[in-house]
Amino acid sequence: MSSKPEETSAAAPTEPPVAPAPQTEAPEQQAEAPATSPAEFKQETAALETLEKKTENLTLSEDKQTAPGAKDEKLEAAVESTLHPPPAVPETSTNTAAAAAETEAKTEATPASSSPVWPETGPDHPLTKLYDLVPSLTEEAAHNEVFGVTLSHSNPFHTKLILQKFLRANANDLDKAKQQLLETLKWRKEFDPVGAAEASYEKERFDGLGYLIEVKGVPESKNEKDVVTFNIYGAVKDNKKTFGDLDGFLRWRVGLMERSIHALDLAHATVPIPDYGTGPDPYQSYQVHDYLSVSFIRQDPVVKAATKKTIETLGRYYPETLSRKFFVNVPVIMGWIYNAIKLIVAKETAKKFTVLSYGEGLRDELGEDIPKEYGGKRGELKEVGQGMKLV
Repeated sequence: MSSKPEETSAAAPTEPPVAPAPQTEAPEQQAEAPATSPAEFKQETAALETLEKKTENLTLSEDKQTAPGAKDEKLEAAVESTLHPPPAVPETSTNTAAAAAETEAKTEATPASSSPVWPETGPDHPLTKLYDLVPSLTEEAAHNEVFGVTLSHSNPFHTKLILQKFLRANANDLDKAKQQLLETLKWRKEFDPVGAAEASYEKERFDGLGYLIEVKGVPESKNEKDVVTFNIYGAVKDNKKTFGDLDGFLRWRVGLMERSIHALDLAHATVPIPDYGTGPDPYQSYQVHDYLSVSFIRQDPVVKAATKKTIETLGRYYPETLSRKFFVNVPVIMGWIYNAIKLIVAKETAKKFTVLSYGEGLRDELGEDIPKEYGGKRGELKEVGQGMKLV
C-alpha cells in the first residue's frame, strides 16, 4: 500500500521592511474546517445507504459462489466506489485536493486491478475444496510456503497455481492431493529446501556434478525460455565421498532442484494451470542425466541407496515439476532395453523419459540453445551453466 501523502505547511511570508504586516487570524483558526452544509450531509447519508445496499447484495448473491479472496476484492471495490464517488463540483481547497491525491494514490496501488485472476470454479470443484482447506493445512503444518509461493487466501491466484499441481499429480483425487500437500508443507518446514539452495557445499565432493541453464526455442514448448537441469554422474571421482554421506548428498541434490524451481518464478506467474486432463502445465522444467564414463556393469551400493532416496524425495515433494527427463550417453544395449520397455508403458509416461546413446542427440529434443557437447551452439556446460556454491 502506498503511504499517505506527507502534509506540508507553507512558510509564513517575510514581513515588509517598512510597514508592519496587519494583524491576521491565527493559523489554527484559518485552517478550521467549515461546518457541514445540509447538502453535504444529505450526500453523505445517501452514500452510506448505497454502501449498505451493495454490501447486502454482494453477501446474498455471492456467499456460496465466489472464492473468499475474490469476494473480499469485490467488497473492497464496493466500499471504495461508494466512499469515493466522483465529485459533482470541483473542489479547490487545500484539504480537499490532498484527500483527492491520497485517494488516487491508493487506487493506483490497489493490486486487484493488475493481479492475475484465476478462472472461477464451482463449489464442488476439487480446486475450490482444496483452496478452502488451505488455512487449516498451513496451521497444522506450521508452514505456508511451497515453491516460493506463500499459500494464503490473500494470495488466491498463486495459491491455486500450487494447489493445481498437487491435484494434477493425483488425478484430481482431493484426499490424496490434500495429504501430499500437508506432507510437503511439513517436510519443507523441517528440511528447509530454500536454505539448501542457498547453502555452500564441499567442492571436492560436488564439483562439476550439477548445473542449471535456461534454454530458448525448445521444440513443442510454448515458453519463451525453459529451465534445464544437468546431472553429470561421470564427474564423480569417488563414489563413497560423494554418495556415502546420504544426508549430505540429498541436501545438495534438493538444493539443485530447488534452484530450478526458483528459476520457474512461480510467484510471478500470470497464466493459470489447466485442470487435470485438459492441457499441459507450462510451469515445469527439464532434466538431463549424463552417464558418460559411468559403468553399468556393477552399481555401487552407496550410489544405489542415494539414487533411491533422491527419487523418493523429489517424487513426493515436487509434484508436477518435471516436463521431461533425458538419460544421455547411455550404452547402446541399455537403450535397446529401454525402447522395449516403452512398448508396454503408457504413452504419456514413455514420452517423459527418453534414453539417448549419444549426447549430441539432445539437440533434436531441446534445440540448438544448449551446450556444444550436446550438439548445441552454446559454450561448454561448465562455462554457461550455473552450479551450486562450492567451497
